[in-house]
Parts: sequence; structure tokens; C-alpha cells
Amino acid sequence: MSVYKLDYLDQLEAEAIHILREVAGQFERPALLFSGGKDSITLVHLAEKAFRPGRFPFPLVHVDTGHNFPETIQFRDELIERIGERLIVGYVQDAIDAGKVEEQTGKNASRNALQTVTLLDVIAEHQFDACIGGARRDEEKARAKERIFSVRNEFGQWEPKRQRPELWNIYNGRIRKGENVRVFPISNWTEQDVWNYIQREQIAIPEIYFAHERECIVRGGKLMAASPFLNMDAEDVPFRAKIRFRTIGDITCTAAVASDADTLDAVIREIGDSKISERGARMDDLVSESAMEERKKNGYF
Repeated sequence: MSVYKLDYLDQLEAEAIHILREVAGQFERPALLFSGGKDSITLVHLAEKAFRPGRFPFPLVHVDTGHNFPETIQFRDELIERIGERLIVGYVQDAIDAGKVEEQTGKNASRNALQTVTLLDVIAEHQFDACIGGARRDEEKARAKERIFSVRNEFGQWEPKRQRPELWNIYNGRIRKGENVRVFPISNWTEQDVWNYIQREQIAIPEIYFAHERECIVRGGKLMAASPFLNMDAEDVPFRAKIRFRTIGDITCTAAVASDADTLDAVIREIGDSKISERGARMDDLVSESAMEERKKNGYF
């Protein structure tokens, strides 16, 4: 009798599906945070495997800064139409208009940090007790400290000392009223794993992950997509360059990399040869050594 042996992608997939089903079983009002990036797209694909032919036991939630890449928003809307699931959008502009946050000014202004308030507002409005996200431990040192079930207090804040042990893949979702849990089903995946899985499963992703020509400027030594959201001035001289994005966030904080990788095979080879982490292209992580950890303590995902 032949015995089928799971390869490493099968094992990662099985773990992620198990975690998604644990969320559905342990929480009353979960949500899946969707950014339009490759990791959250992978989560949607895993959710389809976990719950089809039924509907997802949670809506998708997108925090829209208003400064997103248009390709990301278009992809998000096409995906929602295809899968037929509920989408909740929280707008940073609403928080600005309500006076809850103050928009940054100056050449390097960004709305990225303002997302936290909008996210916490959406969680409170819909009383979500668990929020699923695509963060991975290999992304950044603060991410590496997270458990798969990461408890947040009633203010949405992350406290490293309150992290719970997760021995033998047992996840403790017990929380007090007002608290919530951030859940990371692909926490143990690497960037390379995600791309290999996308290739194996033939998952559609936004075209800006592949090499393309685009108007760019150089800011802080990084290639940035030319955009009015960057508060460009006479020093910012746009030029055409062949680039791609390894990570997708707000236009104002997401740098590109010069690249000729226009196929999945080429992207996977490029990542294997890269000496820089994917978060190395995120300007918001370069503010300080503890930038990500400080944002997480304030309620950031």
C-alpha cells in the first residue's frame, strides 16, 4: 500500500486551515483583515479551502488610507465580486474629517500611522473579537515575537508579556469583554513559501508584484512610485524605471525595487538571491529600530 507524504507546502497549508477553523470555532465575531497584498490574498485562498462550499464565517475588512495603489483597489473589488463574500471598508479620511486624527504635513507625510485609529474604530463598531491577518514571523523582528493567537487589550494594544504559550498547536482564544485577538495563520511561512504556494495554487495577484515600467522618483535612497500623495516638489524629478513591489501598502511608505522579474519563476529566483528583506522596502519601518513594535503597542496590526 502506498503512503502519501505531505510536502512542506501541504504541511503549511494544513496548519493554516486548522487555525482558520479554530477561529471559526472559538470566536463569535471574527473578521479577516484584507490589504490587497499577496499574504492576505493567500489567506482568502486558504479560507476557501477551509470553508467551501459554505460561506466564510467572517467578513473581509479593508482599512483604506485613501492613498492606496489603484491596482490594489481594483484587484480587491474584482476579488470580492468573484468570491461573493462581504467586504467592510474603514476609511482613514472619515477619521480625519471627524477630528480623531490629524493628517501629517510636509514632504514625507503619510497616512500609514493613521490606519490604527480606523482599524480600532471598525473593530469597536462591529464588535469583532478576532481579526485574522497575513503577518509572518520572518517579516520583521517585532512580528517574530507574536504568537499565532495574539491577545490585545481593550484598547487594542499589544503587550509582549501577555503572550500565551502555544504548545502542541493548542490555541487559547479566551478573552475578557472588550479584548480581541489578532490571529496569524501563516505566521510560520516565509516570503519564499508564500510565493511557492501562489505558484503551486495558481493564485491571482495584483500586477504590480511583477516587473513593469512606471514613473518613479528617488526619496530617501528608495525608488517610489511618482504620485501626488508623495507631496512632490521641484526636487522630485520623475523618470521611467522598470520596477516591481515586494510588499504593498500605502503609496507614501511603500518603495519599489528595480527588477526584470515579470513571471512567477523569475520573482521566486529573485527573492532567493535577495540580501534585503521584503520589509526593507517599507519606509515606515525605517523610522526607528522599534518602529513596528511601537505601532503594534498602539493597536496596529
